Amino acid sequence: MASVKKSKTIFYCQNCGHESPKWLGQCPMCHEWNTMVEETVSKGAVSSASTAAGRKGLRQAPKPLSQIEEDPEDKITSGSREMDRVLGGGIVKGSMVLVGGDPGIGKSTLLLQICRNVTNEHHSVLYVSGEESAKQIKMRANRLGSFTDDLKLLSETNLDDISEIISEQKPEMVVVDSIQTMFNENVSAAPGSVSQVRETTGVLMRIAKSMGITVFIIGHVTKEGAVAGPRVLEHMVDTVLYFEGDTHGAYRVLRGVKNRFGSTDEIGVFEMNEDGLAEVTNPSEFMLSGRPENASGSVVTCCMEGTRPLLVEIQALVTDTAFGIPRRQANGTDYNRVNLLMAVLEKRVGMHLSQSDAYVNIAGGLKVSEPAVDLGIVMAVASSFRNRPISPDIVAFGEVGLSGEVRAVSQISQRVNEAHRLGFKTVIIPETSMKSVRENPGVKLIGVRSVNDAMEVVRG
Repeated sequence: MASVKKSKTIFYCQNCGHESPKWLGQCPMCHEWNTMVEETVSKGAVSSASTAAGRKGLRQAPKPLSQIEEDPEDKITSGSREMDRVLGGGIVKGSMVLVGGDPGIGKSTLLLQICRNVTNEHHSVLYVSGEESAKQIKMRANRLGSFTDDLKLLSETNLDDISEIISEQKPEMVVVDSIQTMFNENVSAAPGSVSQVRETTGVLMRIAKSMGITVFIIGHVTKEGAVAGPRVLEHMVDTVLYFEGDTHGAYRVLRGVKNRFGSTDEIGVFEMNEDGLAEVTNPSEFMLSGRPENASGSVVTCCMEGTRPLLVEIQALVTDTAFGIPRRQANGTDYNRVNLLMAVLEKRVGMHLSQSDAYVNIAGGLKVSEPAVDLGIVMAVASSFRNRPISPDIVAFGEVGLSGEVRAVSQISQRVNEAHRLGFKTVIIPETSMKSVRENPGVKLIGVRSVNDAMEVVRG
């Protein structure tokens, strides 16, 4: 029986990709509101015994676990230590990496630099662009340096043509910029729709796994900061990277939120300049650059990003409120956590913050969620409330509980060594962690049991 194409209307959830034959106000899978969009799809209904026989010949037989040979992960270096750190040691062959970020943040520039580094090691790369012409890519490449002939450019949006070229050229790495511009002729929906993004990603994933080609795809982000398209897109790929930062600033942070080949706690820091993106090998120094002297509400703390300790400055500003309800604002840290810590200060220390506005900021544009910065936030708020500067050579870190106690945090020695390396003389840590720290003659360690003990430093 010949195949018969049918077209029908299906409603897709833009958040999770759930399908529904009718429109729903709330998605039954992810429970998000107003995310269902209408799309027309065509399917070919094939009923043939010959097709079934053909598929039977292509099926793989299951094997016992003991008979499956384990191949070591074959990784190639990206030429960037920051990129390799986030990827888990290098680029894994046959993997699929999704890179998301705000428009103009530098995603295309970053991947073009990676292409240059990889081709300099005599690896073949195919750069597919659906947003720019080959001449526009050439103009950007001229700013970044010289490229070898191992880099091939292709300006195309038709997925069938791209798949044929990949099969013919057989490059070791493919970059798709961006996934929202790719068009699969077998799907009747418009480019960038839920079904197009999902089916296109599925085709590219099969190419990556079957041919052992590393595929980097660039994805647009929504106004909430998540990758545009169905949530299933992030589940399909091996690694999801977010390129963050202020488009008006000079620094960018590459953060991994999913990685099947490494840790998701690592970050890479880059600086945008006229020659492209330069690596920042010592992020603590640039996080503390421009720090004010003898200013109240400024405290340095140490957080861990994977295996890397980072010193960051916490700034707090506490002023009398001009309204009946005080205002609270947090930038770079959890807003609810700041409210919790201010409640601890009011209950356990006796600070009357209920009539004060409070603003907390992590300088440098970094987003910190580790509980170890609790003690730094508490000391910064108390310093600003009492208008008493804290000595600039002090670093404080520790988790604060609801009873006002200061709890232990992990990797104390690495944090203390990082503070000593940057010239800090005093480190305030939880008293329960004093035994696990190696003695360092250049650093004075002060152990505190509770928030009240830390307030003695603020008073002094």
